[in-house]
Amino acid sequence: MKHILSLGEQEATLALNAVHAELQKRQTPAVIAIADAHGELLALKRMDGAGLPSIQVATNKAYTAARLGETTGQTGQASREQGWSFTNYGELRYVGWDGGVPVLFQNQVVGSVAVSGLPPEEDRQVAEIGVQAVLHSLQPEVHL
Repeated sequence: MKHILSLGEQEATLALNAVHAELQKRQTPAVIAIADAHGELLALKRMDGAGLPSIQVATNKAYTAARLGETTGQTGQASREQGWSFTNYGELRYVGWDGGVPVLFQNQVVGSVAVSGLPPEEDRQVAEIGVQAVLHSLQPEVHL
């Protein structure tokens, strides 16, 4: 039997809060999506001023990163370089714009964090802050 680790509500809240704080610091609105190990939403936040299309894009970035286990930017780059379409996967929700980042823990994809509404590289950088917040919370405490 296979045991699957997955983010839950607590980890989603940590990631969401970390990303939201960074976006507030930058004074830049965006949409934040956190997904479980299957790519299904755990949390979604559209900040005031973030564009409506970014809701679906962030959701799909989180889905893609969790399902494929790589950043959405990596997936998009491979698609462009190798000349294949995302429809080759048979999954219409996959996207290749940067900003979706998988959360890897104990050699498993346990979820993802995604941001949409900024330039793609900045979306990824901010999403990585959420990933790091989750990973920091999952590390066992070290007692000396």
